[in-house]
Amino acid sequence: MGTDFTDSPAIEFRDVAYLLPNGQPLLSGLNLKVQRGETLVLLGRCGSGKTTTLKLINRLLAPAGGVVFVNGASTANSDVIRLRRSIGYVIQEVGLFPHYTVERNIGLVPRVEGWPAPRIQQRVEDLLQMVGLESQIATRYPHQLSGGQRQRVGVARALAADPAILLMDEPFGALDAITRDQLQREFLSLQQRLNKTVVFVTHDLREALRLGSRIALMEAGKLVTVLSPTEFLRSADPLAAAYVQAFGDRLDSVTNRGAS
Repeated sequence: MGTDFTDSPAIEFRDVAYLLPNGQPLLSGLNLKVQRGETLVLLGRCGSGKTTTLKLINRLLAPAGGVVFVNGASTANSDVIRLRRSIGYVIQEVGLFPHYTVERNIGLVPRVEGWPAPRIQQRVEDLLQMVGLESQIATRYPHQLSGGQRQRVGVARALAADPAILLMDEPFGALDAITRDQLQREFLSLQQRLNKTVVFVTHDLREALRLGSRIALMEAGKLVTVLSPTEFLRSADPLAAAYVQAFGDRLDSVTNRGAS
């Protein structure tokens, strides 16, 4: 994909901690770099800190300690509105506005950014084609779409203002196996063309191996290890080995992130 790992990281966590309102630590001592143009997968069980880590990037959550950097700037010193508009965000529940058409949902950020109407319309048409949807779907409402269609619209909306960074929180987790496979294929194709910096949350090792350039394994609020898919499959780390053993023969069809 042409990723240049010699550049400064797009995202960096330096000794980051996060506390729940009751003072219980949810993340501690997190040190992690996300390189420009890579897909870094955050893999772990429920409660391991994956989604919390993701939300610290666009400041939906604020760290209790340490610093999160995006493009070299501390998020604590960044304009939070500008920060969020510069980062695409895709979640499992999609989060589309039900009273907006597909076209209005996708064009939301460009509209807020003051793009002229013809440019927004063209961007919506281009994105619908890019995510594999027909143009006539633009006038429909979310409730008129299938789950897979809604997820595609969610990805299109996240890409609308052409952000360099894309955050994806189990975006395909609620879909049936066939639709999930299709969207994973489309994601790989899109990433090869667009070369975004992606942080992708999943608890599914197969998905991590297929989509990630590197896999950051998390457990109980701590980063265990960061490995390439090939390294992960061969790792002697006890937790990584336990994941591989648990998924067993279900990994046979997944060799790496370029798997078909």
